[in-house]
Amino acid sequence: MHGSRPMWMLMPMVAILASFALPVPFLQAATQAERKQTTLEPLYEEYADEYDVPWTLLAAIDRYAELTKTKVEHAEAPYYGYAFRPFTWSGIANPNPGDISPLTIDMFSGVGRDSDGDLLAVQWDEADRIQALAYWVHEEIVEDDDDEELAIWNLLQDTIAVDRVFAFSKIFETFGLEANGHSFPVSKQYNYSVKHSFGAGRSWGGRRVHEGVDIFADYGTPVLACSYGYVELKGWNRFGGWRVGIRDANNIYYYYAHLSSFSKGLKQGDLVRPGQVIGYVGSTGYGPPGTAGKFPPHLHFGIYKDTGSHEWAFSPSGYLIQWQRQKQTIWNPEHSSTGSNNS
Repeated sequence: MHGSRPMWMLMPMVAILASFALPVPFLQAATQAERKQTTLEPLYEEYADEYDVPWTLLAAIDRYAELTKTKVEHAEAPYYGYAFRPFTWSGIANPNPGDISPLTIDMFSGVGRDSDGDLLAVQWDEADRIQALAYWVHEEIVEDDDDEELAIWNLLQDTIAVDRVFAFSKIFETFGLEANGHSFPVSKQYNYSVKHSFGAGRSWGGRRVHEGVDIFADYGTPVLACSYGYVELKGWNRFGGWRVGIRDANNIYYYYAHLSSFSKGLKQGDLVRPGQVIGYVGSTGYGPPGTAGKFPPHLHFGIYKDTGSHEWAFSPSGYLIQWQRQKQTIWNPEHSSTGSNNS
């Protein structure tokens, strides 16, 4: 039709409109998964005690495995958590890879366990599976000279997965399995405005789209962790300037960019909680380290979903609108003080 816009011009407009839609269900689904896993906590603790391994490590393996299952893996293992391969469960030399008899599984040195004496060792029995997981981790740690990291690498065969499992374990140890509170990412005690520009075009550094939302505020406005999690990344990026990346125990990654500075003492690997000051609004970026002032001061805030094989940005607008309405409690480790804002 005469005067119509090419499809490539319409796509950013569609993305911007979509940013005002109701929040995508990733965080809600994560909360449901947390509640499901909480029911397993007594089993983690029981078998962790029996095999002398941290219960939080067992829970972290299960959490990461559940979050990164493919559709095929969900169909093959429609239960929560880590799924052993059939030959690992039944024994590598076992002629029956689907064996569920604890006697023959033991005969072929499989990891399958019968936790309740029903003469069945099946992965869909939560106690059987978690006992087997605790047993396997214990045996690998002993075999690897008490090297937990190497033992978990043997299980997952993925360096990134190993890093995240140990980080999740730290989160569970400090905040528990249901660490799912959130906070608006800048202090509401200061003046600010939100520009919902997810999906809009950007040209500096090459043609690309905006993978977040901009929250404009004065220099020095406190930037807050919006979730429980750990500092996965901290430093300079030529696009984002001084920036911090925080990942929660549901494998959601929160990106804070263009900071003027970081909170004193904040370092990679630190655990954070909602409302904790992690830095301050600035205008850094679009150049080599130290570049600032190429645009008005603001926080670029992005959220990314990671399935283990693929990571992508989605609009944070719906969540920001929710968090903006909530009471905000601020914790600043630099001053060891707290405050709240009901606005």
